[in-house]
Amino acid sequence: MRLLVTGGAGFIGSHYVHHVLSTTDDHVTVLDALTYAGSLENLGPELRSNRLTFVEGTILDPDLVDDLVKTHDAVVHLAAESHVDRSFLAGGHFLTVNVLGTQLLLDAARRHRVGKFVHVSTDEVYGPLPEGTAAEDAPLRPTVPYAASKAASDLVALSAYATHRVPVCVTRSSNNYGPRQHPEKVIPRFVTKLLKGERIGLHGRGEHVRNWIHVSDNATGIDLVLRHGTPGEVYNLGGGTDLTNRQLTEHILRVCGASWDSVDYIQDRQSNDLRYAMTWAKAARLGYHPRRDFEDGLTETTDWYRAKSDRWTPLHRNAGSSVP
Repeated sequence: MRLLVTGGAGFIGSHYVHHVLSTTDDHVTVLDALTYAGSLENLGPELRSNRLTFVEGTILDPDLVDDLVKTHDAVVHLAAESHVDRSFLAGGHFLTVNVLGTQLLLDAARRHRVGKFVHVSTDEVYGPLPEGTAAEDAPLRPTVPYAASKAASDLVALSAYATHRVPVCVTRSSNNYGPRQHPEKVIPRFVTKLLKGERIGLHGRGEHVRNWIHVSDNATGIDLVLRHGTPGEVYNLGGGTDLTNRQLTEHILRVCGASWDSVDYIQDRQSNDLRYAMTWAKAARLGYHPRRDFEDGLTETTDWYRAKSDRWTPLHRNAGSSVP
């Protein structure tokens, strides 16, 4: 299969590309704009593979998108603006990239009759849940501009199936973590600050609850949906660990050898949803289940940042505050 992966030089995208190249014989083309969140370094030795082609460009370029889609059998669409705090100041840009970019890809997929189109999304589209869990048919109630742009792009993608029978599946994952994540996100931000001997800021009292999935488990789930998912369906992909932000901070302090003396309690972020939770029984029927133990995964992640300070130190100047 010839597979087009948008955003394949980003955090989740590069792990997904590695998964495909290491487990299949497929040829992968990565389309990535190489914004602050994407890097060729993320692809590493895969760049030398004769089964990987890299194209620098944006999903907002309709001619480029059309030229690429028409030569591929399937599309896995990860390219997106994804940082919540940045979306507060640039909501229009998030809508342009996440919604219009998705529409341009879907138009090309319809014209060229691609065999499968997987649109990668987030559990944040369900909004906060004081109790219970969201299944795939739960109402979409996003509260921040980023989540609203992803919810809108989900609906655009599903409408392409309903209207034109473009074979679309949508995946929605919980909070990802793992090596190579940009330090604007909470785990790498806390880890890299602590490794530098700096203080970290915990919003509110740290009571917000998130589910954590290792990026390699998300990559496996996305690929299962690509190969076995039913067009027109949504698949939640969760991890095995629910933590309050205070509990998460405890884990990070431990693996970094730091104490609570390094933590400042700071004012909570606006529209900071108290709890996300979802079920992934539908994906489990495809064979999905999270395999990575959180403790082991966090230790591995911390070790990567400890060994790769040359990669993340220059990124700190672009990393705004973040909460999960």
